[in-house]
Amino acid sequence: MTFYGFARSVVYTIFKPWYRIQAIGVENIPKEGGVLLCANHISVLDPIVVGIMCPRPVHYMAKDELFQVPVLGGIVRKCNAFPVKRGFNDREALRTGLKLLKDGHVFGLFPEGTRSKTGELGKGLSGAGFFALRTEAQVVPCAVIGPYKSLNKLKMVYGKPIDMTEMRQTKASAEQVTELIMSEIDKLIKEHK
Repeated sequence: MTFYGFARSVVYTIFKPWYRIQAIGVENIPKEGGVLLCANHISVLDPIVVGIMCPRPVHYMAKDELFQVPVLGGIVRKCNAFPVKRGFNDREALRTGLKLLKDGHVFGLFPEGTRSKTGELGKGLSGAGFFALRTEAQVVPCAVIGPYKSLNKLKMVYGKPIDMTEMRQTKASAEQVTELIMSEIDKLIKEHK
């Protein structure tokens, strides 16, 4: 068993009953091929919950500062994360994300770029659209519906893959694609709240 698999099973055993996590739409995650999982961002725990409820290993970008912390940096890396320098265009992180998708992995992304202070869905950044347009990956919208309180029900909803055919054919902008992805996440939140 990999470190990721071990860590996932341990965290799943703790988190699932503690937060009473209900996973909805897991069958919407393609069993193979590149998948771009795009979720809203309400807590620092979101990457963990999106990852442990997904049947396939999920890779993430994580802020570069985490990798500088002794011990934690190594753990984060072993949990399929790779560093991104926030605040400017990190070409290396973009290349890594594209390669993961092209190689058939699941890449988890929070298009808002940062946690929502209000819990409401914010505006998405163009990065999600960039990855969706530059690869043939399936784009799966996700909604984390909280709050993160012990013994309260937390929902992790995976929507159906978004049909990107028209967007790719008409050469839509990254911003337009991100708007589409955010609207699908918004629908999931409204439907399952």
